[in-house]
Amino acid sequence: MTKRLQCISPIDGSVYVERPYATDTEVEAALDRAVAAQRAWRATPLDRRIAILSDAVDRIVAERDDLGEEITRSMGRPIAASPKEADIFAERARYMLDAAPRELADIPVADDSAKHQFIRREPLGVALIVVPWNYPYMTAVNAVWPALAAGNAVLLKPSAQTPLSGERMARILQEAGLPEGVFQCLHLDRATTARLVADRRIGFVGFTGSVPGGRAIQEAADGNFPGLGLELGGKDPAYIRPDADLEQAVDGTADGAFFNSGQSCCGIERIYVHADIYDDFLSRFVETVNGLELGDPLNPETSLGPLVRADAAKLVRRQIEAAVAAGATAHIDPRAFPAASDGTPYMAPQVLTGVDHSMAVMMDESFGPVVGIMRVAGDEEAVRLMNDSPFGLTASIWTRDLDAARRLGDEVATGTVFANKSDYLDPALAWVGIKDSGHGCTLSRLGYAPLTRPKSFNLHRI
Repeated sequence: MTKRLQCISPIDGSVYVERPYATDTEVEAALDRAVAAQRAWRATPLDRRIAILSDAVDRIVAERDDLGEEITRSMGRPIAASPKEADIFAERARYMLDAAPRELADIPVADDSAKHQFIRREPLGVALIVVPWNYPYMTAVNAVWPALAAGNAVLLKPSAQTPLSGERMARILQEAGLPEGVFQCLHLDRATTARLVADRRIGFVGFTGSVPGGRAIQEAADGNFPGLGLELGGKDPAYIRPDADLEQAVDGTADGAFFNSGQSCCGIERIYVHADIYDDFLSRFVETVNGLELGDPLNPETSLGPLVRADAAKLVRRQIEAAVAAGATAHIDPRAFPAASDGTPYMAPQVLTGVDHSMAVMMDESFGPVVGIMRVAGDEEAVRLMNDSPFGLTASIWTRDLDAARRLGDEVATGTVFANKSDYLDPALAWVGIKDSGHGCTLSRLGYAPLTRPKSFNLHRI
């Protein structure tokens, strides 16, 4: 009997989508199609590739409302925010397509009477892109669109929680004129995914997900040696300096911590506040969090939806309970959020003080609506605590002094440093992680390098 995936909507526990997993025979056929199609696709002029991919972007934006409802029903993000994923998808895709002619052009070395030398960027072949459920379009676009623009074929494995995202992309790319086989959506279980990663016909694997998932991908790739991009977890810190704009810092960090119910790899999960403004910041922050509306994410007034699954909420509740048992103070009364219910994905947000780095809530990824806040004496203590983490994706510094932000940014071990902003990927900047947050690079002018290989031409005249 063919195994099937089920997308259980966190809204009401109903089965929203059900699909069969691809069989080994179907995966083999998809690989054969991809290899054959890629040969012709790489020979397609770059301007034609860009035109097809640009048309597909416009078509995705045109379906933003349907796309938004699909996301909300699949994983619970409030409907007021979900359609915006199409807009951010388009921003990233268009930046990378605009950069393609420059970044994929031959690099001249010498051209004289004796020789013609240049470096050409060639596609890697077939790319396997594995994307998560929390931002199914925004994470996919980081690798899929530049991979296709560079002349690769793509096999996309969407999350079992958001399977319709991959199907929508496949349909839209086909409608835009992408040749058959160049992009295929495959619903795969873990074992089949691992076998595909190990297949020597795969030239690149891009994975966004958990640290254990990233380790499994890396182990499966051993012996195949594909290009590998891993965007994994985060426990991203924010530091509020005494010269910060307090209103901006409260609003920005609260949004960074609780948008998408905290289910963002680069969301803020721990906050360090200078002692001079700690009390004022805390009172304003708690007031802001108490103003969130937890409820049915299909209601436009809802600002905090359910977590993706009941077990995800259970993990976050356990972190909170353990911290309180160890001496932390919880500042949000769950009774103020009547939609919250134990045993369900609906949980109240929480703000904790009296926390320290012996607690899981300050060291382990929470991926939920909780944040710990610590008082610090100054910059030196803040940097030490920000760096005391196995993760290194982003960090944000809230200050009026950008020279101080640059100085502290040099000391913080992280892939991205924000000042007075958080939880946002500018497509012009490289998106990278260090330590357990992964390795590799997407977006920016550097984003084409992992998806291509340099080939040197050393042509001597006679």
